[in-house]
Amino acid sequence: MGMSLSASLQVMWRHAAHLSARTRGGGFGRARRVWECRRCAVNLGAVLPYSSSSPSSSSPHSPSPRRQLQREKDKSTLSSKHTNKEDEGIRWREKERIVYSGPTLPGEKKDTSLPFPSAYSPQFVESSWYQWWEKEGLFTPEYQTRLPQAVNRSFTLCIPPPNVTGTLHLGHALTVAIQDAFVRWRRMLGHKVLWVPGCDHAGIATQAVVERKLLKDHGRCRQDYSREEFLQEVWNWKDEKGDEIYHQLKMLGASLDWSRTCFTMDPGFSHAVSEAFVRLCDSGLIYRSEALVNWSCALESAISDIEVDTLELSGRTLLSVPGYQNKVEFGTMVTFAYPIEGQEGEVPVSTTRPETMLGDVAIAVHPDDPRYQSLHHKKCRHPFTDRLLPILPDPLVNMELGTGAVKVTPAHDHTDFLLSQRHSLPRITVIGGDGTMTALCGQWLEGVKRFDARERVIGALMEKEMFRGKAEHPMVLPVCSRSGDVIEPLLKKQWFVRCKEMAKRAMQAVDDASWAASKNILGKTDPTQPLPLWGHTVDI
Repeated sequence: MGMSLSASLQVMWRHAAHLSARTRGGGFGRARRVWECRRCAVNLGAVLPYSSSSPSSSSPHSPSPRRQLQREKDKSTLSSKHTNKEDEGIRWREKERIVYSGPTLPGEKKDTSLPFPSAYSPQFVESSWYQWWEKEGLFTPEYQTRLPQAVNRSFTLCIPPPNVTGTLHLGHALTVAIQDAFVRWRRMLGHKVLWVPGCDHAGIATQAVVERKLLKDHGRCRQDYSREEFLQEVWNWKDEKGDEIYHQLKMLGASLDWSRTCFTMDPGFSHAVSEAFVRLCDSGLIYRSEALVNWSCALESAISDIEVDTLELSGRTLLSVPGYQNKVEFGTMVTFAYPIEGQEGEVPVSTTRPETMLGDVAIAVHPDDPRYQSLHHKKCRHPFTDRLLPILPDPLVNMELGTGAVKVTPAHDHTDFLLSQRHSLPRITVIGGDGTMTALCGQWLEGVKRFDARERVIGALMEKEMFRGKAEHPMVLPVCSRSGDVIEPLLKKQWFVRCKEMAKRAMQAVDDASWAASKNILGKTDPTQPLPLWGHTVDI
């Protein structure tokens, strides 16, 4: 054709640049990146006065397996979808990386007299500097005494500690770069600067990651280990991921003082947390009480509202739940009847959670519902526990939902818990922290998993001819963001933080617009409600 390969690639690149945004999306967007890689490989094909490394090199800058896999996918995309006759005969070649090969020992200052390569190479530019910076102590506060422009001012910054749940991502790179710019600028001004590195244990998040790793690698769950053995596995994970995070921070060039590295479970921090807890408890800001909490049966821990995701189900849906081999059915409403004590008749109730009916202590109806006005304060007989359930009028009941009569299970529902406070009802826990039915359910259900018990309860209701049907029902399902488990509201003796006064001041600050804050900063939950302290062992 009379045109060089390089020229052909340039023509194709210009053509791609003028394609519509719609055409350039998806697979072709990846194809453009591959063509750019080709072009660079051709331009750098000549012999250069610097050493180069292939992708198979053991250099720390070698592409990760994930990056290598993405490149192979890009090649496949281009080959299968965007090939033409002009592409035939082109040999794929990865872009060569130009690296620094000067005679500089680790910790020595880099030889800057060597000529630069014709194309920019991060590996060439970044090589050898960080070791020298560390050896010279340039990132320590003591370095200020060596500055001719030193002034009597200090600047201290603590890196937001990355979680040891994994490695750094692009968001970390962005914030670290911004902080590094501030820190280096302060040093240039002659300030005494301290930028503290570290990482965060991340609590439940790390526990969930380690549990998944143990299950994948060894086929064992947390319950198969003693507490000490499992904690050791967590520490092993922390050492591995923490070192990787610190290596990534150094690769970013972050000017951190590594002699002061911190971890949020270091003895000093643990002592400070305990001291703060005692002081807050003495002041009355922290208190202990029995209340409903968001409970993850998979983690066997209370979790905060922010750790709860919601799934909106339009109807019957089968979902995977940790600890169950088969998928579990959600999005259905079960209706069954309670016989009225001392007279003919029954009260039908509807529920999405029939397994909790073993903990029912009452039936609530709306005071104005004409269907049940003659039954106020009468009683129904529980078919499995022989318990008498009073029929209570309460305006909290939605008479348009289901049958208009609501089973009251205070130990497993937030609305029912409120009803129990208003009517002085007992609270019976029928599901334990491990997600199995308790002894209060009777021997026929004790130790059975909660969603397996659901089917047994429905079967038992059918045998007693009290089952009245099942229908699809839209619902919002709370799910633990860490474990994927369905949240179980459980009655627990927990430590809580009083938030009312603090929340008032925060909401007032937002309303006054005295600072740049979004009106949505407080979220959808009520910030005045007490918050449970979750994911911690309180040594008191």
